[in-house]
Amino acid sequence: MSLSKETYRNPNQCSPGYMNPEMLTRRIKLWDINAHITCRLCEGYLIDATTVTECLHTFCRSCLVKYLEENNTCPTCRIVIHQSHPLQYIGHDRTMQDIVYKLVPGLQEAEMKKQREFYQRLGLEVPGDAKGELCNTKLHLDGQHNGDVKPEDGANKESPEDKQEEDNDYHRSDEQVSICLECNSSKLRGLKRKWIRCSAQATVLHLKKFIAKKLNLTSFNELDILCNEEILGKDHTLKFVVVTRWRFKKSPLLLHYRPKMDLL
Repeated sequence: MSLSKETYRNPNQCSPGYMNPEMLTRRIKLWDINAHITCRLCEGYLIDATTVTECLHTFCRSCLVKYLEENNTCPTCRIVIHQSHPLQYIGHDRTMQDIVYKLVPGLQEAEMKKQREFYQRLGLEVPGDAKGELCNTKLHLDGQHNGDVKPEDGANKESPEDKQEEDNDYHRSDEQVSICLECNSSKLRGLKRKWIRCSAQATVLHLKKFIAKKLNLTSFNELDILCNEEILGKDHTLKFVVVTRWRFKKSPLLLHYRPKMDLL
């Protein structure tokens, strides 16, 4: 006696934890999730995703910063971010940006290309990170298209020595920013070496920790860092500070530090 599909059931299917394999491989179309990975301000895919800490709504960083120059509320829910310094309460959302780049084909490569063309148009040197990402992406895509390069090939695998060398690079291959750190308060002393050069991906928080260590402060939270007399948010990268507040000025980037002031 044989059992048809209608009468036979796998005993495992009766267990509470059983899941149909077809449910695990369900395909979702990109436009079904577009609302979650696009910027409400420009209606494009998120670039340099930045999240409001008060309500967790996310936008393109450039769109949000431009909007907050004249507003202090979230563009989506209209909650007040901060009465006078809303830019201090937004932060770069790396996880969201990684998700967007993985979901949208070609978006990251197109953005890197735009960055390279922007620097070339201004006659500036293309940053190392943008140049490197573009070259690696082009080689990867060209190789796959021609069938010459496979990501799984043993020849492309890094040796332990290469991996260790890369790990010990300490971001020296990144785009670099020259900075002058000046003290504008009599309550703190100046740095013996106020000229530093570091990765453009470093944040204001990294600078706070650096200054606190050099001045033997109990906490880096006791400091404010300013550019053009404006307090900088702790999650701002130095590249973002240069582009938005020092774009047409000569190097080095001049920053001031002082004891933290409570904002009303």
